[in-house]
Amino acid sequence: MKKTLLWLLFLLLGSTAAMAQTKPDSTVVEVIAPAPPVPAGPSIVFEEAKFDFGTIKQGEVVEHTFLFTNNGSQPLVISNVRTTCGCTVPTWPKTPIQPGQTAEITARFNSAGKMGQQNKVITIDSNALQGTTQVIIATKIVAAQ
Repeated sequence: MKKTLLWLLFLLLGSTAAMAQTKPDSTVVEVIAPAPPVPAGPSIVFEEAKFDFGTIKQGEVVEHTFLFTNNGSQPLVISNVRTTCGCTVPTWPKTPIQPGQTAEITARFNSAGKMGQQNKVITIDSNALQGTTQVIIATKIVAAQ
């Protein structure tokens, strides 16, 4: 019985001592990452890579404008914009886009003669460091009633 009492007393004192230990004050250090470097040349960055028109009726003509920024250090020149078929007609800036400047590429899609799900790739050729860039328009075409 004495051993049991002694053991319980020892256990109680040990746990009390462990709980009485205090943690040292911790210091919070905020690490701020440096800003990403500006690419050493022109760089094209689109706000969105894909746009979905949703469901449209056959024969409808729809249009979407893709905004992009030259986040590089030199002027961006778009030499050509190609599409996967003649149903999509792009327009793009013919003058250089200066560093930090935003511009747009517009894609006009004619759904005449098309049905079902359509995904049209628009390929942008430029002097950007990334080389060729692509954006996509998508839609589902249903019969006109």
